[in-house]
Amino acid sequence: MEQPSKPELHGVIVIDKPLGPTSMSMVNLIRRKCMKVKTGHAGTLDPLATGVLVLGVGKMTKRLGQMMETNKRYKTVIDLSATTAGHDAESPREEVQVDQVPTSSEVEDAVQSFAGEIMQAPPIFSAVKINGHRAYAIARKGKDVKLEPRKVTVYSIEMVSYSWPFVTIDIKCAKGFYVRSLARDLGKKLKVGGYCTEIRRTEVGRFTLEIAKQLESLPEFLTQEDLISPAQVSELLA
Repeated sequence: MEQPSKPELHGVIVIDKPLGPTSMSMVNLIRRKCMKVKTGHAGTLDPLATGVLVLGVGKMTKRLGQMMETNKRYKTVIDLSATTAGHDAESPREEVQVDQVPTSSEVEDAVQSFAGEIMQAPPIFSAVKINGHRAYAIARKGKDVKLEPRKVTVYSIEMVSYSWPFVTIDIKCAKGFYVRSLARDLGKKLKVGGYCTEIRRTEVGRFTLEIAKQLESLPEFLTQEDLISPAQVSELLA
C-alpha cells in the first residue's frame, strides 16, 4: 500500500491494550499509523495489564493531562497463596505458608476495608521518582526502595468472586491508586499472600471498553474518521 502524505489528524483513539506490550509501544504504533502525527497516552498500563488505553493525537495531546485526572476502573484477579516482588505475575512466585484459608466473608470484609480515602504505598517496581530516579530502576539494581504511603481514593470496591486462592475484585478509584499495592495490602490484612495474576482497566473517565478498538481491527493508516473528534472528546470530559 502506498504511504499517504502526512495528514492533519486531531482526536482520541481508545484501544484495548493486549497483554505484553508497553504503553509507549502502543503510542509508537498509533503514531506510525497516523504518519508520525504527535501522539501520547493518558495514563500508563503495565505490560501485564490489559484494557482501556486512551491515546491523544495531534492537538488532543494537550488534553491528555485532563484525561489523566479522571477516575479509573479496574478488574483484577489476586492470588492469595503467594507473593511476588512486583505484586504481579512478572516476578517469580514465592509460596506463603497459610495456616487457615480465609472464608468468603473474611475476604469480603477485608476487601471492603479499602473503600474511601486510604493510605497506600506504591509498589517498589513503579515509576515513582526517588531523588530524580525511577523506583523500578533502583529496585532492579537490587537496592532497597522505601516509598512512603500516600492518600488515595477508592470510590467503590467489590468482591466479584472468591474461590481459594483466587479473588476477583472490581475497583473504581481516583488517580494515583495502584492495583498491585491493593494485592499486597489485602494479603497482609488477611495474613496470607497476595499478587495480581490479572489486571484489566475497564474505564478511564467516560472512555470505556465499549468504545475501545482491538489492535487487529485497525487499518494500516488511520484517518480522522477513525478518531473520536475533539468535539466528542469535550463532551466525554464534561
